[in-house]
Amino acid sequence: MSIHINAKRGEIAETVLLPGDPLRAKAIAEVFLEDVIEYSNIRGMLGFTGTYQGVRVSVQGTGMGMPSASIYIHELIQEYQVKNLIRVGTAGAIQPHLSLGSLVLAMGGCTDSGIISKRVQNNTFAGIPDFHLAVNLFELSKKLSIPLYAGNILSTDTFYADDTLETLSLWAKYGILAVEMETAELYQISARYQVKALSLLSISDKVFTGEKTGPMERQKNFKDMISLTLELLPSLSI
Repeated sequence: MSIHINAKRGEIAETVLLPGDPLRAKAIAEVFLEDVIEYSNIRGMLGFTGTYQGVRVSVQGTGMGMPSASIYIHELIQEYQVKNLIRVGTAGAIQPHLSLGSLVLAMGGCTDSGIISKRVQNNTFAGIPDFHLAVNLFELSKKLSIPLYAGNILSTDTFYADDTLETLSLWAKYGILAVEMETAELYQISARYQVKALSLLSISDKVFTGEKTGPMERQKNFKDMISLTLELLPSLSI
């Protein structure tokens, strides 16, 4: 067992989906997986292992923000030898062509976080996903006729800030698609320990217009995102 995950060795699969919300982790396990066990519930941060079409997979909540996600990602890799980590989360669109419910493949993780620069002695680290996972996801999206946008995103430390719109307007000028709070940390830790990582995000709101998805629409988008992600499992053994 690790400090924040009370699973026994062998209870967590080599591939883990990482929603921020622990209740989303529970929903993924209940709706999509078979033969499910709950391996962790410390601090209410739920973790489950089951199978999808015969392939073993785990789902672990990470909480909100990079400091929280960092703890779970680190322990999954170091204590449980996880090899594939896939964030399945939500983001706010900062480009006008992204509609509510759009799926975004994070091809890079920009950030305003000091966590990232601190590890590389105040230099800049460019976080990217595993190339083969990204290519396979893009090909799957075409095969399943699920529209997918690929591009750079921003992982921020602050959800509420006085200058949010001004700052995001600057990022938008550089083509950043959306803003969220965990991807850059996932990409850096995965690079440090040489494991595969990918972040797939569903647009839940549009920052500059204030538009938001309703409960039913959010549920449908969530299912599309998880279905697409789980279809990646056969390619993870390559």
